[in-house]
Parts: sequence; structure tokens; C-alpha cells
Amino acid sequence: MKSVNPFMERRHRMVREQISGRGLRDPKVLDAMQRVAREAFVPEHLRDFAYADQPLPIGEGQTISQPYIVAAMTEALGLKGGENVLEIGTGSGYAAAVLAHIAREVHSVERIAELANRARKLLQLLGYHTVHVVEGDGSLGWPEAAPYDAIVVTAEGPRIPPSLRAQLKPGGRLVMPVSEGPFEQVLLRLTRSADDGDHVEKICPVRFVPLIGAEGWSPTERSHAEFSPAGQPSL
Repeated sequence: MKSVNPFMERRHRMVREQISGRGLRDPKVLDAMQRVAREAFVPEHLRDFAYADQPLPIGEGQTISQPYIVAAMTEALGLKGGENVLEIGTGSGYAAAVLAHIAREVHSVERIAELANRARKLLQLLGYHTVHVVEGDGSLGWPEAAPYDAIVVTAEGPRIPPSLRAQLKPGGRLVMPVSEGPFEQVLLRLTRSADDGDHVEKICPVRFVPLIGAEGWSPTERSHAEFSPAGQPSL
């Protein structure tokens, strides 16, 4: 009898129940979520929980986001295929891998050296050669590869950083969580106009770790404990 990969079965169930079952419909996003082996991006001792409906710790005080929120943020970018995308907050590299199945190029910025190095090696090992991981201050973006068709930020900031908006093409979309108070965050989508009349929409309440950097929070302004667990809807 042909053996069945148990993680493959769990992945199919995750997409069916946690993602399409909760209203996400973009076929490109659903296909990408089906194709990325999430178990490869979590610590080995947590692999049995890789497809649970929750974020998981990946070390350095960071998490891999809940599968649903990865899919929801990717769908909110409105990718058609072939775009140049910037991701802020590489973490484990999982969301970058999902993006790579749709976008032409993915540039991902991670401020924590250990996570950046680990994600870079893993993504290369898994064949994601269109993902480029760099270490740096994500609140300032990555101007070397700008302009971008879409930008996604996986950490909560006090506002949308001006540097990120400046690196977005007119008509491009930026999705990120922004503070609405000491313990409240909301996921925003900004569509950049050619002038200053950007269109900003609220998507849903969320909970993420803080965006630390020159155009984010200082290390003393936000306690990581306030935002744990991270990378999930706060509903």
C-alpha cells in the first residue's frame, strides 16, 4: 500500500477548514497555502502542531503566524502573479514561501540576525530562489529593490512608516497591523495613489509583535509580552 504523508493530509484539511472554510476565496492564495510545507518552518519538536489553528514560537521571542492570518494578509495584497513584493518581518520564512508561489520576486527584511540567517538557508534548501532575505531595519523598507507592487508587514507599528509608502508603486497595496491603543491593533490596507490621496481600509482586529525600528517603535516603547501570542486575529 502506498504510504500517505500525514502532513499533506493535515495541510489539505487546514486549507479546507481554516482558510477557505472561513471565507478566503482567492485561488492563487489557496493553491500557495496547499503547496508550502508549514512543518518545515516550525521547530522540530512542534511539527505535530504545524497545521493547528494558532501561531507557534520560533525562537528569539518571535512566532510563525496562524495559517489563516498568513492567507488573509496575502489575499489582501490582491496579487495577480508576477509582482515584486516586499515583506517586513521574515520570521521563519513561511509567509515568504507562500508569497513566492504567486509573486515574481520576494524581498524580505528581518531585524534579528539569527532568524534572517536561518530563514535564508531554509528557503534556499527548499528551492525558493526568488526569495531574498536581508537583515535590517524593516521599518525603513528595502529601497535597493524598490519600487514594489505590494508590501506586507508582519509586525505592529504606531503608524504606516513613510519609508514603506514611498517604496510602493502608485496603485500598489500595503498591508500591515497598526496600533489603535495600548492593547488594540487593526490590520490596515493602504492603496497608494499618485498624489497624497491614499485609500486606507480597516480589515480586522489582530495581534502581532511590535515593529521595532527607526519608523516603528523603540525597544522600550512596546513590551513583547503585551502582544503574545502574535500573528492571529484578535476577535
